[in-house]
Amino acid sequence: MYAVIETGGKQYRVSPGQTVEVELLAEAPGETVMLDRVLLVSADGNTLVGQPAVSGAKVIGTITNEARGKKILVFKYKSKKRYRRTQGHRQDHSYLTITDIQSNGKSLLSEEERARYERLAARATRRTQARMAELVETLTHERATGNQQAAIHDPEAVAQASASVEMETKTKSGKTGKAKK
Repeated sequence: MYAVIETGGKQYRVSPGQTVEVELLAEAPGETVMLDRVLLVSADGNTLVGQPAVSGAKVIGTITNEARGKKILVFKYKSKKRYRRTQGHRQDHSYLTITDIQSNGKSLLSEEERARYERLAARATRRTQARMAELVETLTHERATGNQQAAIHDPEAVAQASASVEMETKTKSGKTGKAKK
């Protein structure tokens, strides 16, 4: 069972449980998305082809992550004119896990399969959000050790930083040598 959908000006062949990298969608990670622009639905040997879209067909998915693609270099050049321009671009993407395909208002999956795919999508979303929370915590700690404004938000890092500063001042004052007369 599969469907061909269109989103972001591109067409994708999707099946339930599959994770697809699509152009950035407006919804946040963890939210459910209903895609109405379904061009083809195939299940159990029956194929419905739209003119251009299949009426009553929907593909339901959950956004599990958002990321940026690889950097693409755009280089413009005109020979013998000393014209050279380099520009970079990184496209934003959403990772969409397909949980259900519907045709004529009915799900083509059994309830157990649909529930299993929804659990897999929720698990992938939680994993991504946990990774992001860990990254934010690490960044906050690094900023707290070097930046006084960020240190206000992390009292434990402030205590560690002040202890290390006190140790440095004690060792420097002990190495100054003889006192001046």
